[in-house]
Amino acid sequence: MHSFIHENFLLQNKHAQVLYHDYAKSLPIIDYHCHLSAKEIAEDRRFHHMTELWLEGDHYKWRAMRALGVEEEYITGNASPEEKFQAWAKTVPYCIGNPLYHWTHLELKRYFQIDALLNEQTWLEIWDHCNEMLQQEEFSARSLIVKSNVEWIGTTDDPLDDLADHQKIAQDPSFSVKVVPSFRPDSIIEINRSSFLDYINKLGEVTGISIVDYNQLLQAVENRVRYFHEMGCRMADHGLEYMPHAECDWHEVNIIFQKRKDGFSLSREEEEKYKTFTLCFLARLYHSLGWVMQLHIGSIRNTNEKMFQRLGPNTGYDSINDFFLAKPLNAFFNDLEREGQLPKTIVYTLNPAYNYIIASAAGNFQSEGIKAKIQFGAAWWFNDHQDGIITHLTDLANVGVLSTFVGMLTDSRSLLSYVRHEYFRRIVCNLIGSWIEKGEVPKDYAFLGKIVQDICYFNAKQYFELP
Repeated sequence: MHSFIHENFLLQNKHAQVLYHDYAKSLPIIDYHCHLSAKEIAEDRRFHHMTELWLEGDHYKWRAMRALGVEEEYITGNASPEEKFQAWAKTVPYCIGNPLYHWTHLELKRYFQIDALLNEQTWLEIWDHCNEMLQQEEFSARSLIVKSNVEWIGTTDDPLDDLADHQKIAQDPSFSVKVVPSFRPDSIIEINRSSFLDYINKLGEVTGISIVDYNQLLQAVENRVRYFHEMGCRMADHGLEYMPHAECDWHEVNIIFQKRKDGFSLSREEEEKYKTFTLCFLARLYHSLGWVMQLHIGSIRNTNEKMFQRLGPNTGYDSINDFFLAKPLNAFFNDLEREGQLPKTIVYTLNPAYNYIIASAAGNFQSEGIKAKIQFGAAWWFNDHQDGIITHLTDLANVGVLSTFVGMLTDSRSLLSYVRHEYFRRIVCNLIGSWIEKGEVPKDYAFLGKIVQDICYFNAKQYFELP
């Protein structure tokens, strides 16, 4: 029987096969945005069984299981690890058309040399085989990263984090992969959250700054940004439901901050003014330090209140938002560009309806001497499937310059998710190969192969100024 994951998987013509095998396949991975645990890497975590490695914290899988009516007991509940794995195995065959189906079998093939399809009949044999392999030294957290040919990792880190785990990793000469923090100040930006005041108090404690007014808040924020910089951070990341933009001066934003400090909720206009002023302050700071700013725009978080109360955040109850983007995004860029303080920026949209808006906005604020300073970021979350990636790549090619794209990221908490880079590379090669097949681009493998290599590796290496 022909293996489902074979050497030409997703490569539908000879041109795609040449581009992938000769140019893309062996390149290292720069995973500049993910949610891997620095603690697990620092401690070189070992996994007792596949449920720990594969299902722990993976809300992609959890959503699929819920859609098939699997009881929560077998997803996040108290069922045994074996029962949870069995429930996932029963789910997998019904995920055809979802990237989970491809990712699952790529992971089984690449890490465990399993060609069998995971289903209700094969689950126990696969469970036993994988668990036996997990006892080997090469299946620790660090070993899996090395096995995946990863060169550089950007984690996602709260401003209050002491980054001790990153420091431990950096000081260990036995581990060659560079793991750097990214500054994620959502808890500072989201002023109307119920947790905001507690968070600001903790920020004051960590920095030793009594945060009474807005100016002291900015001092505390800058304190943490500079600490992150000292610890090797060169990126920030922001998760935004929508892109705010409202004119506001320091006096007005200080009044807004004081109102929130006094325990009052803010109007939408007041919230937007605070967010705009604070984001602009941070962007200027990032620019002064040579950081890259990432904007992940368009998610609605924790939509199911009952399940949020039961399970907390990041458990599979987030959704795609709709919003106005063109004017606020261009205005935000313009405010910073007018002052010469617009940092390198990657903009991602969870709602693909805004692809052309972001791609066109990026083209308005490119910079002399910097290749693609403003990037239209990779297909993300609900879009990192085959159709979503192709749509993103073709929309970027239509409106911008595809060859300058910084490429894929995992955006994942799973150490096995590095197959998503292979998945992406195969899709890129198949897309460009199809253009050759249709006579839309010349059959110049050397030139097109270099473009593939740039998209898959070299553009990111240059953009993030990696050694």
